Amino acid sequence: MPSVVGLLEQHELAARCRVDGLREEADRIQAELAVAELEWQEWVIARRRVDAVLAPDCGSTEDVADPRAAGGPPTSRDAVKPKSQVPVWREGLAWSVLSVDYQRILTALADRARLHQGPLTCQELAVLFGLDAVPSRVEALRSKAKRMVARGWLAEPAPGRFTLVAGVSGPGGGS
Repeated sequence: MPSVVGLLEQHELAARCRVDGLREEADRIQAELAVAELEWQEWVIARRRVDAVLAPDCGSTEDVADPRAAGGPPTSRDAVKPKSQVPVWREGLAWSVLSVDYQRILTALADRARLHQGPLTCQELAVLFGLDAVPSRVEALRSKAKRMVARGWLAEPAPGRFTLVAGVSGPGGGS
């Protein structure tokens, strides 16, 4: 017959395993929630911008100048760049194909490479960008960095540490 202390230890171990499993699941859900909240906020901002553009200006459109009507080439601001689309990097691909968020990450890592400093973590990137280093912000940056690793823009030499891929340099030409 098993001892009472032995039975208590078995139940304690089972409870600890369950708590650990639930904590891991909660962490995963928290990270997913942070990414979803950021995406939702981006859509709210986009909707507000569209509302502002489509709002009537008291019926007057005479003094509104179309920057493309001046005959100049379209600027990178004119290009539509969905935030979730990151093209696969190839020789000669310019940074301007990326949204501003991704360009900021590349610029920070290019500065580190230029100064011969090591890779950055997403928490360090958040602090560098002036963001609070809270899990939601860090996970949003991690999601972007992982996407850039998958598309060949960044390398992850150690888990959670990111650097530019050899060949990706400077915002001008991308190579």
